[in-house]
Amino acid sequence: MFKLFSCSVLLWFPLAVAALEVSITRDTDAIVVMHGDKEITVMRNQDTEAMLAPDFARTSRPCPPFCAQPMQADARVETIGEVELIEFMRTRLKDGSGVLIDARTPDWFQRGTIPGSVNIPFNRLNPAQGADELTLEDSLAVLGVAAAGSGWDFSGAKELVLWCNGPWCGQSPTAIRGLLSIGYPPDKIAYYRGGMQVWLVFGLPVVYPDGRIREE
Repeated sequence: MFKLFSCSVLLWFPLAVAALEVSITRDTDAIVVMHGDKEITVMRNQDTEAMLAPDFARTSRPCPPFCAQPMQADARVETIGEVELIEFMRTRLKDGSGVLIDARTPDWFQRGTIPGSVNIPFNRLNPAQGADELTLEDSLAVLGVAAAGSGWDFSGAKELVLWCNGPWCGQSPTAIRGLLSIGYPPDKIAYYRGGMQVWLVFGLPVVYPDGRIREE
């Protein structure tokens, strides 16, 4: 799906900064994003001694429910990493053809999210989790999908990346299964398995829903 090549409105600009000690990749130091009306620099924490905040430093959350997730949420859906996610943010979000979905429950979203994400909780995208027709219609409208008789019109469906708390979290896989169950094109869905856990491991920024950067 992806090769290297309330919603927030994203605008990207080239970032002219001195060479950083901690870059995202060898070729990308940082990017500037507009999250709502706030300009945010997406770059890694430059403190080479930085550690994870306590809420994502735990190694042994009870399983169930916090169990290791398969590498693929579904055989038809691509799993991506941080480099591909940054590229998706740089391209698909910029031109409006993609949506980055924080599939966690609102309480998690309120604690902080990946810049540019829209919060659509997993249970609003999966009929098996209680999403009724009105809930689905409201949620799918954000994704470019409209109701069509007894089904759905996916002709305008956007490309999606769904994520949750990390490899131990089942919220985005549950959302993906829900989308597939109603016919969302699998080639327009990607799974960022690393989620918030790995985003934080790389020292990338987290914002509150109003765009304030969360201090770690």
